[in-house]
Amino acid sequence: MRGKQAPKRHILPDPKYNSPVVAKLINSVMSDGKKSVAQRVVYDAMKIVEEKSQKPAVEVFTEALKNVSPILEVKSKRVGGANYQIPIQVRAERRQQLAFRWLLTAARAKKGKPMAIKLSSEILAAAENQGDAVKKKQDVQRMAEANRAFAHFAR
Repeated sequence: MRGKQAPKRHILPDPKYNSPVVAKLINSVMSDGKKSVAQRVVYDAMKIVEEKSQKPAVEVFTEALKNVSPILEVKSKRVGGANYQIPIQVRAERRQQLAFRWLLTAARAKKGKPMAIKLSSEILAAAENQGDAVKKKQDVQRMAEANRAFAHFAR
């Protein structure tokens, strides 16, 4: 690693829910710098989540994030001419980022509905430990568990 590490940027909480996690979700949804469009999508999705679950939207969203966040993942490492998939623990920031990525990928994969509806359905499914994002997390965890024998290569 050359040079110095980039300074950690602190993100401002979003205006409606006053939550930095929701602000990060908005930034993840955003494409081409259109933040107002991303905000509208996320806030509409949160409204739908609130209506369907009869609970505060942020509470349901945090539960969904907790269910989608991986604890272990595999990292490829070359040892003596062979590549091994080594299970490693996921840092908290990366865990959150992976959860966002998997939620959004699962929502975008669905066709024929507005993004707010797709995102809300994926959040609701993840809060109940179902859906494509949770399946992705389980696949990653299963892969790490299967390669536990190579954990001694980790450093």
